[in-house]
Amino acid sequence: MTANNAYRWAKRIVITVAGFTVLIVGIVMIVLPGPAFVVIPIGLGILGLEFAWARLWLRKVKQKGQELARSARSAIGSQNSRPAGGNPPPAKTDAEKN
Repeated sequence: MTANNAYRWAKRIVITVAGFTVLIVGIVMIVLPGPAFVVIPIGLGILGLEFAWARLWLRKVKQKGQELARSARSAIGSQNSRPAGGNPPPAKTDAEKN
């Protein structure tokens, strides 16, 4: 084993351990308080440096996040178009208009 080959293996081991550690911490944060939806993609990003499956998962997580953001924006936008009091007031009858 050459020095360059040993360096590559050591780098791969460090990336694997660090990536899985961050990913596991993120998964634990789903149940415990913490920013799980920030930490999990970071762990997948670290693992994606060495593993194609992690890059694929990260791409899927990004797509789902974008879909959620779009649906949240549209839900907020539809709420903003409503009057502040909720439902609009009932229409006035002809007798009330005079």
